[in-house]
Amino acid sequence: MLNIAIVGASGRMGRSITALAAEAHDVRISGALVRPGSPAEGTRVLGVERVNYSSELSLALEDAHVVLDFSAPASGERVAAYCAEQGLPLLVGTTGLAPSQRAPLEAAAAKTAVLLAPNTSLGVNLLLELVRRTAAALGEEYDIEIFEAHHGQKVDAPSGTALRLGEEAAAGREQQLDSTAVYQRKGQTGHRRAGDIGFSVMRGGDIAGEHTVYFAGPGERLELTHRASSRDTFARGALNAARWLLGQRPGLYGMEHVLGVSRPTD
Repeated sequence: MLNIAIVGASGRMGRSITALAAEAHDVRISGALVRPGSPAEGTRVLGVERVNYSSELSLALEDAHVVLDFSAPASGERVAAYCAEQGLPLLVGTTGLAPSQRAPLEAAAAKTAVLLAPNTSLGVNLLLELVRRTAAALGEEYDIEIFEAHHGQKVDAPSGTALRLGEEAAAGREQQLDSTAVYQRKGQTGHRRAGDIGFSVMRGGDIAGEHTVYFAGPGERLELTHRASSRDTFARGALNAARWLLGQRPGLYGMEHVLGVSRPTD
């Protein structure tokens, strides 16, 4: 039986993972960490025997074999340091991480297995590979635009997945996203620069997640799209990743490793 502790357990993803774990025969929730002062603190995790939501990190993670972090970026350093100290494999599904917030995760990867997965959907992670290959094949004659849509409660934009799609598109052209990304257009913007990668964002309703990458060329347009109809898509992928992560050597991993998708060597 695989013991999983969830950081950010009372959030949308935490609740979805808990519900799916209750249906699995090889996984159980052993701990549920929430922020101090959370209304859920001290209450029983629905469908899980003898596990309460707790803001005490060591208590929530003490029986875990793998830790899944879907909390706010600010709590990541503390969780990563604990997992590194204890040798606990860690999956980080938090989106909107700044470079300074990635640094503690990269440091933890020297001591334990750390999987960075801003999107745990298997389909999305195959889309990442398709985008890289398509960008490499078509070149700068085809303009790239990335559209993403999520529910109105999402606080970061563009989504972590949209940014990853942009990174893969740029990598396919042997470029860096920082030098090609366009996040805003207003007024007299002038002609589009060759090689730019544009982003558009929608927030509203209960959209679980939608991403489309457009390759607009002379006389034709190619669209690569992934639509998630349920948050269970991401929760199921997170549980698959947790199973894979157990027993891996220290290092920094991505969902492509879980899928076994070969990647070019940088």
